[in-house]
Order: sequence, then C-alpha cells, then structure tokens
Amino acid sequence: MHIEPGIVEGSKALLGYATGTAALAWAGKLAWDMLRQEGTLALLLRSLLTTALVFCFFEVLPHHPVGVSEVHLILGTTLLLLFGVAPAALGLAGGLLIQGLFFAPTDLPQYGMNVTTLLVPLYATAVLAQRVIPQQVAYVDLRYAQAFKLSLAYQGGIVVWVAFWALYGHGMEADNLADIAAFGAAYVAVIVAEPLIDLAVLAAAKGLHALKHSAAVQRRLYHAA
Repeated sequence: MHIEPGIVEGSKALLGYATGTAALAWAGKLAWDMLRQEGTLALLLRSLLTTALVFCFFEVLPHHPVGVSEVHLILGTTLLLLFGVAPAALGLAGGLLIQGLFFAPTDLPQYGMNVTTLLVPLYATAVLAQRVIPQQVAYVDLRYAQAFKLSLAYQGGIVVWVAFWALYGHGMEADNLADIAAFGAAYVAVIVAEPLIDLAVLAAAKGLHALKHSAAVQRRLYHAA
C-alpha cells in the first residue's frame, strides 16, 4: 500500500499532506474519546501493542512490490476487532512512521498519502462493523461472512486509495492503468486470506479467558455491545 516515490510529485503532493493531517486529526479525536471512556492505561497499552504489531506486519511479514505499490498483509481488521478503532489507527500511523524513519526514509515524503490510505478505510470499516455485527454478538463469535465483509471494506478501501493516488499522479496512461490493475488483482488474495486469519486470532483469543477483563483488548471482543 506504500505509494512509490515519484508517483505523486511537486504541488500535487500537498493533497497528501492535507488528507493525512485530516486522517491523523480524526485519530486524535477517537483517542480523546477513548481516553475519557476507558482511561489512559487502556489507550496507551493498546496503542503500543498495535504499533509494535504494525511494524512487524510491515517489516517481518512477506511484502512484494506489485504495480504502483507494495502488497502487505496489514491485518487492519484484526487490529480493529482486538483493540478498537482508536488504538488501531494510532498503531497504523505509528508503525508506518517508525518504518519510514528507521528503515525506509524514501517513504517519508509519501507519509501523508500512505497514512490516508491506511486510516480512512479503517474508519469506514469501523462504521461497517456496527452494521454487520449484531450488538448481541461478541467479536470472538464472528462468522467468516462477517469477517469477509470487514476485510473487503478495509483492503478494498486501500486498493481504491492507491488507485486514486496513482491516477492523481500519472493520469490515465496505459502503463499506469496496467500497474493499478496488477496491484488490485494481487490484493484479492489478501482479501480472501485476512478473514481466515481474523477468525484464527479470534478463536485463540476466545480460549484466553484471562483477557476478558484485561485493558490490553477492547471489551467488545468478549462481550455484547
């Protein structure tokens, strides 16, 4: 999902700074809401956990350049279900920043675009989760169909944003369109695989009864809304 250097340049890059600032501002608003509702410990603990996990997703899990970007197994829905939208957003933004600062400095000029690509689909997926998961169902009891809808929303949103940045930067050139198509096709495997990973993680969490009252995970993981 990283926008490759050179795709969006010059004054066009200002749009990425604007959308990235807006996405981070909304993450701050969500964090403030969580801070008031659940306290400092829950927010800090979950945000540190998600940041560490996101960094591992980017640097440890396999990732391959395809077309206009790279295909990563980001597991955004997994983070959302386990930790909640605010910690997931802070973790995605923090993990991306750490990777750029210490391992991929060429990605830093694209940080605004990349953080937009990660966070905006997360916010949309959080809204969708409220619609497709009944309030009486704990997240550990999710079915594949429900997890698939969330994955489709999140990973599909990433593909849409990457395509937008590529079209915004290079227009309707044939090579650009082919690269976008290749990237989108590669992400189909992620959309199919992520719900299976979500269910496996949720099944493991279901057996860890000690987490039911832990600040390390969100309450909805084990309890109805």
